[in-house]
Amino acid sequence: MKADLMIPYQNLFFHALFSLCIAFIITTLGIPVRWLQGLHTYVHPENLGNDGPRGNVRAAIRPPSSSDMGDLGANAFHTFSDHKRRSSRSKEKFEFDETNAQIYRLRLVDAHLRSRLFFGDFNLATIYSIAASLNLLLHHFLPAPENNDRFLSGGSAVPVGLGLLAISKIVVIWAKISFDKSASKRSDKQLSILLALLGFLTVLLVILVAAPSCFDFEFHSLHGSPVLILAICAGAVTSFLSLAAGKIARSFWLGTDQLRWNLSVISCGTFSRILLYTSIFMAVFASSLWVNPVVEIFVRKEGSPAGWPTTEVLSGRMGMVRPDFMKFRVWCLLVSAILQLLVLRPMLQMYLNEAVLSWYQRLHSSKVPDLDYSRAKMFLHNYYFCLVVLQFFAAPMLVLLFTGLSVMRGNLFQDFPFIRSLTHLSSATKEVALFMAWWVLFVWTAFTSGSLLLYRLGFSFVS
Repeated sequence: MKADLMIPYQNLFFHALFSLCIAFIITTLGIPVRWLQGLHTYVHPENLGNDGPRGNVRAAIRPPSSSDMGDLGANAFHTFSDHKRRSSRSKEKFEFDETNAQIYRLRLVDAHLRSRLFFGDFNLATIYSIAASLNLLLHHFLPAPENNDRFLSGGSAVPVGLGLLAISKIVVIWAKISFDKSASKRSDKQLSILLALLGFLTVLLVILVAAPSCFDFEFHSLHGSPVLILAICAGAVTSFLSLAAGKIARSFWLGTDQLRWNLSVISCGTFSRILLYTSIFMAVFASSLWVNPVVEIFVRKEGSPAGWPTTEVLSGRMGMVRPDFMKFRVWCLLVSAILQLLVLRPMLQMYLNEAVLSWYQRLHSSKVPDLDYSRAKMFLHNYYFCLVVLQFFAAPMLVLLFTGLSVMRGNLFQDFPFIRSLTHLSSATKEVALFMAWWVLFVWTAFTSGSLLLYRLGFSFVS
């Protein structure tokens, strides 16, 4: 009797147990810290006195263990000073202390990361996101219960609830860091508000006018005020993405060595560079799969021969049936999000290396370089490191979570008797989730590609 009673709730039991195990593993192993551990940051010594070339020299950002080098030791730092000694003739004209131009490389460890601003928010966002993503994945492998009439018997309440909770947490944190007064320039915030309004109007235009004639979306279950709410949410996401796009583009620009400086300390390795290019190309490709001219290339019309005949390819249609194409573009969304998460560490390393480039430029721009700007930039890059981590992390994770919710089988609210009969609510939620996944990727791609184009044309530059 007890076994018969437990069988309808086996999915709920598996999801609950799985969630507890995931939370325990993440917190015990410190996955958020392990994800960022080992990246190299840089510090610039600051000379506070004139007691000699090494008098009163301290790091602009100290290791948190002690006032001196502490347990890290002097061997934890690697000097990167390529500045050569001037000739005796030039020394007569000016005095330049080379020790003040040296920077030091420091490998980030647990204590450093936990002392950074917004690390607690990143830790919570990572725990919620991983737990929700894995529960959404587990839901596809669990059998559908034969009797779904009982409260919470299907087990879908756990992945749906965790997914919505993780999305809400990421958006709230994203808004928090976007409105931080010192995190970005005032002009950038004003531009983000303008882009939010533009995104709001664009989404209204897409839903009410351009779909499905120009964009392959069919909002059968979405009418009235939900359309306005969706447009507001999409506009907010557009604003948040605009603040992160510049940093993402600069990291890609440095990581792929577009400046052709051949400085190993700034650019990344061959494998990471391939991942960077692949992630950009995949994002462009996946976001274009909802544009009708592209859809017509891939989808075989009714009455066309099966397979991939040469005549169909030459006429612009590759012969994929529509249900297979819909699955294919969802997979492309997932692959694009996963690729962006894979390049998270290289992108963050390039963000930290941007301060090195600033130091290098100013060191060689004058015989008596003014290094105050590069010193301040290194400090800010260290201080706001976890803020940038959240900006890089939020977009691909939102794509992953929204896509996972959109492909859940059956009624999303089957476990709740009071809204179970509202099948249109489940359909509308899936449509909105798929649209938001595409919108986040589309806006991310547009802003990043636009920023890279400005760098390529010379209207913007990294300094």
